[in-house]
Amino acid sequence: MKRRTLIKTVGAAALGSSLGACSPAWRRLPAGPAAWSLPLLRVAPDRVIRTTVGLRPFRPAGFRVAAERLDEKTVIHNYGHGGAGISLSWGTGRLVSELAEPHPSRQAAVIGAGAVGLATARQLQRRGFDATIYARALPPDTTSNMAYAGFSPLSNLVSAPERTPAFDAQFDRAVRTSYEQMQRLAGAGRGVSWVTTYTWTNRLSGRRVEDPGLDETESGLDPGLDVGPTVLQPGEHPFPGTYALCRPTLRIEPSIFLGRLMEEFLLFGGRVRIRDFATPRDLMSLDEPLIANCTGLGSRALFGDETMTPIKGQLTFLAPQSGIDYSLEGSAPGGGRLGILPRSDGIALGHVMERGDWSLEPIEEAIATRLDRAGRLMAAMADHPSGLGRVAAAPQSPAMRAALERDPVPATPPPVESFFDIQS
Repeated sequence: MKRRTLIKTVGAAALGSSLGACSPAWRRLPAGPAAWSLPLLRVAPDRVIRTTVGLRPFRPAGFRVAAERLDEKTVIHNYGHGGAGISLSWGTGRLVSELAEPHPSRQAAVIGAGAVGLATARQLQRRGFDATIYARALPPDTTSNMAYAGFSPLSNLVSAPERTPAFDAQFDRAVRTSYEQMQRLAGAGRGVSWVTTYTWTNRLSGRRVEDPGLDETESGLDPGLDVGPTVLQPGEHPFPGTYALCRPTLRIEPSIFLGRLMEEFLLFGGRVRIRDFATPRDLMSLDEPLIANCTGLGSRALFGDETMTPIKGQLTFLAPQSGIDYSLEGSAPGGGRLGILPRSDGIALGHVMERGDWSLEPIEEAIATRLDRAGRLMAAMADHPSGLGRVAAAPQSPAMRAALERDPVPATPPPVESFFDIQS
């Protein structure tokens, strides 16, 4: 399948018109770094406050949203989101609610209480279902709580050879729904906010700025549209590349986002039961005739989906630092990709991607590697000839000053494709 297939169905013009017509007013970003200073992150082992590990539920064919009969029960599957579970949760949850709509019963069970399960439960409630969540773990102890959680709808989502037109159509609808919903939540104390993200490169092209590092799970869903980020020329930025780009991106804070979802679910009459299920037969004991399966990697054992594979992720958090409210995505000087995302619960350093690793034990080498890459990046910014990385140093370039001082959010949302190269 050609790499540009999705772009034919999720084009910038189509998304611009569909989202622009029904989206809320664009949310403003929090105040960014002052024009005269881009503060440097303090990187040191004694600033590490924790390291978390989670397993991304990768399915080569992409997420599965489909209904099947299990004796007298109807099971609607919603799993296999890779690193895009939080990003696509509202969208695939809506697909589940649409499949559930014709069912004669309004009683629904949701298996799983991560982002996908909670959003699915809320979407079912919005269609009048009386929902109960059954889960082995609840927030803050779910896999979703371990996520980097930038809005990253293609992160480790699907392998190109496994894609189908049916999946592309589902992805199209899911990503539109999720993007619109996340915009509605931004800035409302719901754990969703806009943050300015900087990347850097030695060349500019109309296709993509840099290889986003999707490795063997590269989707083939082409993020190659020129979505018009602000381009900073040589001498106009402190980053280790010829050019730098800045753009607004969505940041999701799992501890807040999931907590608020759970609160809303309970407020609208939802119930929660702590329970584990070993086989599909165990589901027969539930009273609800309609079941939404949102068990992620658990679907491998519970429903026999042997294609489910973990992609181990690990985040190292530095203590929060005043003034660090910008994110970075790119390669550190000397090599090695790095993501830096400030959150209220710490500054996350990513991205670890270990395919097939089921262990939840931290990789000590990965902690040292992320600290080393972050340290090299900050040193390069501090020593950059522009001097922009030096605290209290005034930028010499009018273009850089203008880029930092003006409202970084355009009058209309950036196309959803601008998030396709972001990892979580």
